[in-house]
Amino acid sequence: MTKIAFLGLGVMGYPMAGHLAGAGYKLRVYNRTASRAEQWLRDYAGESFATPAEAARGADMVFACVGNDRDLRQVVLGRQGAFAAMAEGSLFVDHTTASAGIARELQAAGRERGIGFLDAPVSGGQAGAENGALTIMVGGDETDFQRAQPLLQCYARASSLLGPAGSGQLCKMVNQICIAGVVQGLAEGLHFAKAAGLDAEQVIQVISKGAAQSWQMENRYKTMLAGEYQHGFAVDWMRKDLAIVLDEAQHNGALLPVTALVDQFYSEVQALGGGRWDTSSLFARLMNLRSFAGEAD
Repeated sequence: MTKIAFLGLGVMGYPMAGHLAGAGYKLRVYNRTASRAEQWLRDYAGESFATPAEAARGADMVFACVGNDRDLRQVVLGRQGAFAAMAEGSLFVDHTTASAGIARELQAAGRERGIGFLDAPVSGGQAGAENGALTIMVGGDETDFQRAQPLLQCYARASSLLGPAGSGQLCKMVNQICIAGVVQGLAEGLHFAKAAGLDAEQVIQVISKGAAQSWQMENRYKTMLAGEYQHGFAVDWMRKDLAIVLDEAQHNGALLPVTALVDQFYSEVQALGGGRWDTSSLFARLMNLRSFAGEAD
């Protein structure tokens, strides 16, 4: 059986690693906060290790899902990083949402050591990870992608190879650009409906049958109207992702005026204390501004 290591047991990595364990793989896991790894071992079969290198030693495939470029570079290239222990012919699959630059850097570093590398960011949020219904966007070599496919299918409903190293991260950037615009549009639509004295529930029932329909509308309008923002991807994480997007746009010349504006709106949500609210909290910002305007009048 393929020997597997998984580095990073956060909101996404914990259930993803769990699906691999549920498929019969005995995992070697590492998490920066050891208590989180101990909790995972109470739920699933495996072994916990104190460093990425120890977890990765002897593994045929190593998966990672950590916070950002800095964290990723540390768990892969650090003195106790995975590449220090991985054998020639092994494969590293990175699910972190990070920059295309770090993906290319790690792919090149892996090639020097005879280690394959795939950048494979995911979409679907915590619920998608828990339900094994993620979408995975992959950059790297076809042979490595085919090798990883049976394991990716343990927690994904779809996975696609987009091109060479970095392509998965670039596709994830497109994903975040589209989400930012759609959520802001939905927030403004609901805000307008309430300001106009319409029954917002009824409005959604009507327009969701037409061209305005979206995943965000179907899954978030009720919680937005209820002022509940504990249902998925946090604003702090979205701003991290949008910073990557806007930095990449400076390099490739893409014009992203709406994305930049929504990023600013999310900074205002953070100022309201909503850094851990989910991304639909753009509606809370609008309602707060309306309330503030009313008090001023």
